[in-house]
Amino acid sequence: MRKGWSRRGILGASGAVLLAAGCSSGPDGHDVGPSEGSRPVDGPEGALGANFNEDADSVTFNELRDLSACWLRGFVPLRELPDEVAEQAAVKKLLAAHRDGYGTVLSLKFPFNHRSIPEPGSAAMAVQLSRVDKVLESVLDSVDVLAIGNEPFIESLPEDRRSGALNSFYEKVATHVIAYREKHFPKGCRTRLYMGALNHLDQPDKRTEATGRWLSFVRATPQIEGVDIHPHVSSPQGAQAYLDYILPRLRKDQKFLVTEFSLVQLWEQHLSDPVPAGFARKYRIPQDTPVWKLIRDAIEQPMPAGKWRDFLSMSPWFESHQHFLRNQVRAFRRTGRLAVATYGVSQAAAMTEDFGPRKQPWLLNSLYSNRTVEPSRDGLPARSYGFFDDFRALQREQDRRPVRWKKVPT
Repeated sequence: MRKGWSRRGILGASGAVLLAAGCSSGPDGHDVGPSEGSRPVDGPEGALGANFNEDADSVTFNELRDLSACWLRGFVPLRELPDEVAEQAAVKKLLAAHRDGYGTVLSLKFPFNHRSIPEPGSAAMAVQLSRVDKVLESVLDSVDVLAIGNEPFIESLPEDRRSGALNSFYEKVATHVIAYREKHFPKGCRTRLYMGALNHLDQPDKRTEATGRWLSFVRATPQIEGVDIHPHVSSPQGAQAYLDYILPRLRKDQKFLVTEFSLVQLWEQHLSDPVPAGFARKYRIPQDTPVWKLIRDAIEQPMPAGKWRDFLSMSPWFESHQHFLRNQVRAFRRTGRLAVATYGVSQAAAMTEDFGPRKQPWLLNSLYSNRTVEPSRDGLPARSYGFFDDFRALQREQDRRPVRWKKVPT
């Protein structure tokens, strides 16, 4: 080993080499497909990327190289936008990623949790569409995928979901985006359009007339290439319920995105469990220490990597699902209809605020344990147990940088 080089440094350099040549296959060989060379192809098929949501500063390009990631996703809230939308943090990050050859996914977020959604034709609707235009001016023909909506069935009022106002609003936004793309890119556009994203489809009472109308609109609109889903579930069977619901309702030529997914609901069920007895003995802590308190202590004073790994590996509720990411991506790919899935990179600051027994433990999902574990010697955040290695192993040659697609006819 070269003097001054850590084993992780060598692995990181290896990842950089892989990225220079393009993202490479995992060691099991199951996720490798044929090389496309530099020839543009029709569109993404089964790619796996990294997700930063709204927090563009939570991930660096060094971390993406460490992950061997070739795709990046984020969302932009359409509140008050700066005059130069290209300088908005999420948009700026994705445009920089595009210039560096990454595949990119941008979701448009319309936060109407606390006020009525605008009616088509109203002055309030005109304001929303003007904000949409500002984003489109900055990103169309640069980002690879634009998802119209982030989590509309969560980011809206119950009465708007029941009345049809939610559907009317998003249908109007979608037709506006389609018309804008056709007008400004009459010879074709790189950016593909999806509707996003559906939540809670594992719960029968959430499969409503509104979700049915949502998918009917997607199916009936030729310019929309599919739908986005966010399976945050309590078991892998819950994620399968999403697929069972959406796939029969899409056209055969349509695909789906999975820009967020996790077992956060399962982790939440175990926050009040005592830490594993063997872990408590090894680290000399009270055996009645609840899981949530151990996590809160780690937020306040990050643990050595080995201690955090012991905590997770000794916890049966986590250890039995340490390969959830790997298994779920393979299940998505087996449908032959996955376009892009993306997975959360970092433990964001919001995940740690006021952490307690009723705080959803999103931070257990991340690819980096950057807020609960001491950083590594090379300055990069600590890699998560299980998920990080599986994410790298799932990267495939055909998804490598630079990502290039044929333009979509408009």
